[in-house]
Amino acid sequence: MLSGLLKDYSIFAPIQNGDNVEYDPITPATTGNIIYNHPKPSSPLKTFFLPVRENIFTTSNYKKRIIIGCPACDLAALSILDEIYLNQDYMDPVYSKHRKNTILIGTDCHSINEHCHCTSYGFNPWPEENADIILTEIGENIILKIISEKGQEFKDQHISLIQEANTKDHQIINDLREKTVKKLNEKNTDLPDYTITGELIAQSSENIWKKYSETCVSCGACSAICPTCSCFLFIERPEFEKVRSLDTCQYPGFERVAAGEDPLRPLEKRFRNRYMCKYVWKPQKFHSKACTGCGRCIEACIGKINKNDLFRELKQNLTVEA
Repeated sequence: MLSGLLKDYSIFAPIQNGDNVEYDPITPATTGNIIYNHPKPSSPLKTFFLPVRENIFTTSNYKKRIIIGCPACDLAALSILDEIYLNQDYMDPVYSKHRKNTILIGTDCHSINEHCHCTSYGFNPWPEENADIILTEIGENIILKIISEKGQEFKDQHISLIQEANTKDHQIINDLREKTVKKLNEKNTDLPDYTITGELIAQSSENIWKKYSETCVSCGACSAICPTCSCFLFIERPEFEKVRSLDTCQYPGFERVAAGEDPLRPLEKRFRNRYMCKYVWKPQKFHSKACTGCGRCIEACIGKINKNDLFRELKQNLTVEA
């Protein structure tokens, strides 16, 4: 079926590349290499809608595409991106076209990675929003659940070899979900939730930010790999090129203005800014959460900074003071 769809769609799915699992373009020869129900690919789903670099003035590559294997954390992250880029007053036409031309097939997570903590922030390890279809692999069978009108239309047009899932299949799916939730809750039992984390950050002292920023090298990997961070800058080029390029508050000079003034020049202030944005300021402006607990920022950090350890220490310090 996938081989036939390649005539009309670009298809991307998780493929094992060495130690990493990554969204890769699918060809007829690689359809059998797709990994289903893996916790998450190394790169976030946002890169399909907000590429690292894109000429938005001349972008015309809007071929229909299918992305298979989207984990719940990545799909949930699209909610805040949609709030920002599909805002009625300031809708981004390039982002909108990418969203409309993409069919998202989400998958349950049947295992967890070391730093996964989606349940701590109120998300389940299976798709509940923004997917068109949910896919679960059980033995030799693929179970599909249609979520959106786009998903229903896709099924009606392309999926003919299909039969109703039985009660046993549903029970297997529920059992797998319960096991994954149990693993996540046991691993992150002492991690504060999203709201409390914001309160802890807002009340924190400067010392803890100096402590955790000591090994920060301002590389911006944490923001670049985050599925919800979306700061960018425009690069003007000849021939009316307007390139939107990924930017991050962790780069030196991010807030530098005329005469060289820079409120984020001190490293600890720049480091803290990202957490204030995700857990304090964005909750004041948007309905969607700005962190979905994927843990990629911890995995990508060159300085080996673990934000969850930071939050645990903030929680412990508050408990001791109380």
